[in-house]
Amino acid sequence: MTAITEPAPAVVVEPAETATAAVIWFHGLGANGHDFEPVAGELGLPSTVRFVFPHAPARPVTVNGGMAMPAWHDIRSADLTGDVDREGIAASVETARAFIAAERRRGIPAGRIILAGFSQGGVVALHAGVGAEEPLGGIVALSTFFPDAEATLARAPAATRATPVFLAHGEEDTLVLPEYGRATAQALEARGHPLTTRTYAMGHAVCPEEIADIGRWLRERLA
Repeated sequence: MTAITEPAPAVVVEPAETATAAVIWFHGLGANGHDFEPVAGELGLPSTVRFVFPHAPARPVTVNGGMAMPAWHDIRSADLTGDVDREGIAASVETARAFIAAERRRGIPAGRIILAGFSQGGVVALHAGVGAEEPLGGIVALSTFFPDAEATLARAPAATRATPVFLAHGEEDTLVLPEYGRATAQALEARGHPLTTRTYAMGHAVCPEEIADIGRWLRERLA
């Protein structure tokens, strides 16, 4: 059998046993695929789950003075849903779809593929997840926002309304304000997605309680 390579640079954590599920996790601005690699061992998932942590390409980021850094799309304004880099988001969504397709070629059904992302990575996970060709096993969107939510959800395949979403945010987040998380939740709930929302006493970060909650949520879907 011909080995399947990743469609873009990524950290891959293979399970101890033959993979029957996959979690594809997109990091935040300025980080890389190694950022969430330790989480793979902290979620308490079955030993049949493959983790894929893609690396974002380097690109200039307007709000950081045009400095080039790993980014899934440009951020042009503190108003994260205002002047949106639609082309950059679309390109990263295509990358996410290519990673999904790679897992499908490995024999993983769509219903056992999870898209996850933190901050900018959550934008990719949300757009790619609701726009997938068929319902995925779930979307995990952490400390993130959903630019063009109404238009994106309106053109998404009707079947993806069945895709469950875990949405979490820090109550003290000053980078991606909690109001963005609330707006995302409202948009997904209005479309009919099975939705789990959590908030935590933290800033723009991830905390142990959140990791435990994610683990429980994923185990329910990948048992």
